[in-house]
Amino acid sequence: MKSIFFHLMPYPELPPDFPEEHRSVWVDIDPSLYDPEVGNRTYNEYLDELEFAAGCGFDAVGVNEHHSNGYGLMPSPNIIAAALSRNCPETNIIVLGDSVALYNPPLRVAEEIAMLDGITGGRMVAGFPVGSPMDTIFAYGQNPATLRERYHEGVDLIRQAWTRDEVFSYNGKYNKLRYVNVWPRPVQQPHPPIWIPGGGSVDTWDWCAEQDLVYCYLSYFGYKAGLKTMQGFWKKVQETGKEANPFQGGFAQFIAVADTEKEAWDLYREPAEYFFNTCLHVYAGFADPPGYKTPNTVRAGVEGMVERAAREATARSESKKSGGGGGFPKGLSFEDMVEKGYVILGDPTQVAEQVHELATTMHIGHLMTFCHFGNMHKDLVRYNTEMYATKVMPEVSGIFEDEYEDLWWPQPLDQRARRDVPEVPIS
Repeated sequence: MKSIFFHLMPYPELPPDFPEEHRSVWVDIDPSLYDPEVGNRTYNEYLDELEFAAGCGFDAVGVNEHHSNGYGLMPSPNIIAAALSRNCPETNIIVLGDSVALYNPPLRVAEEIAMLDGITGGRMVAGFPVGSPMDTIFAYGQNPATLRERYHEGVDLIRQAWTRDEVFSYNGKYNKLRYVNVWPRPVQQPHPPIWIPGGGSVDTWDWCAEQDLVYCYLSYFGYKAGLKTMQGFWKKVQETGKEANPFQGGFAQFIAVADTEKEAWDLYREPAEYFFNTCLHVYAGFADPPGYKTPNTVRAGVEGMVERAAREATARSESKKSGGGGGFPKGLSFEDMVEKGYVILGDPTQVAEQVHELATTMHIGHLMTFCHFGNMHKDLVRYNTEMYATKVMPEVSGIFEDEYEDLWWPQPLDQRARRDVPEVPIS
């Protein structure tokens, strides 16, 4: 099993009364809450954390794309990936990913990922999410009824641009291009591995199964709640007559590891409660606009990740207004988070056992670990990261190793053919 250090880059200094005084952390968050000095410090600390994880031996580092929100300060994951490409010379970089439907034309994504693949010598994974309704519909003004069609056409254009060996024209419904000729070409052939981040759409399961793409369930609610979704995906894979290779699946999980269980409870309470009770304070009206969900997903009764976050935030808000009853009157407690599996917590042995259970029950070969979450201090991030890399990862990396081949992992140039380690400047 591969372990990826995944980073959301949340804003760490939202006010304590944010859930009570502000409608949403996403879309219409008050611009005056953003302090540029905090942003400067935070971006550089977060890059330090990603580079530190690479140095600790994580199989990859991962970044993503969000807009107009205080829980993810990465409107352009490719910019962060470019910064990492030179300072993480041996580690794979997973952009999970570029919201293809928001690019006009999506060739921009094809070009930038090809550039990054060239800089890194073939260490890139390209992730293409449909995008959350907050990012795509409310922040970027897309039509929910045409969003997925536009998305699928964009991915098709990118794949053709990477693989066709002649200049061609593309006459799509949303993209009409007389000359398609992406230079540079990606190092990896036919193209970098494609992973699809999902929040529970049944149609995304179908598409990944049919197209042999990695389905990554990026849930914030842990492996216990995520099991049903992954089972749904594997059922689709089996219905196509293909092998349920765990490396075609990925999952995101919060990790909190310390020398002792007691220490873990003490260290990680504040950042976990900041993330779940402040960073996920989403206005329910943004989470499920008409037309965003596909009819198949509605019929299947599948609830999206952000939809669930908004529902729970609303329940807590209404409970506070009424003086109790329903939801979590004082916010979701750390005890609730651990009990429900949102956060895997404990000493290295306990965490390794839970990660093993996660991987085998969900049948996933790629684990996106959140070793940073909420407003976690940089020293604690390093501690958590190093503890996982040195004490937990060796115990779980062998899962599935002898049974399956990872067909969706980067294939870089041979080290002798690569020139990607920064040289020491001549004095």
